[in-house]
Amino acid sequence: MRMSELYTVGEKAEIGSYTFTEENIIRFATRYDPQRFHVDKEAAKDTLFGGLCASGWHTTAAWMRTFLAFWERQSAALAQKGLTSPNLGPSPGFQKLQWLRPVFAGDVVTYSVAFLSSRPLASRPGWHLNTILCEGVNQNSDPVIRFESGVLEFD
Repeated sequence: MRMSELYTVGEKAEIGSYTFTEENIIRFATRYDPQRFHVDKEAAKDTLFGGLCASGWHTTAAWMRTFLAFWERQSAALAQKGLTSPNLGPSPGFQKLQWLRPVFAGDVVTYSVAFLSSRPLASRPGWHLNTILCEGVNQNSDPVIRFESGVLEFD
């Protein structure tokens, strides 16, 4: 089964939520993006954000985490129906990454994915390049992240 057989173009699926706590914001940022508005609650008050907020990379990594759990659930559900899920590989990249508004401690971001397109790869028979729209909204339904990602699919 191919992604193009499983999903309709533009069909959006909610894939899960992630709660951004002060602790996980600081832990992630300390390792990967140690700017003061990500690692120091007091110093963050004097920045344009006005408080501790998650790194955009953290919001992106949380999307990936929720997508992998979603895909595992999807694959298991298909297997229960006697169907084989598409064989997805790594992403060759993403584009149009937008961090639309800050994510603060206590925010819960709900992520989604929508299937946009699929095309066969001439250089690799049996492989396809799928494009998906990846998004996240906070608990107030305000968009916080959006990007398009390529996903390889192969036999």
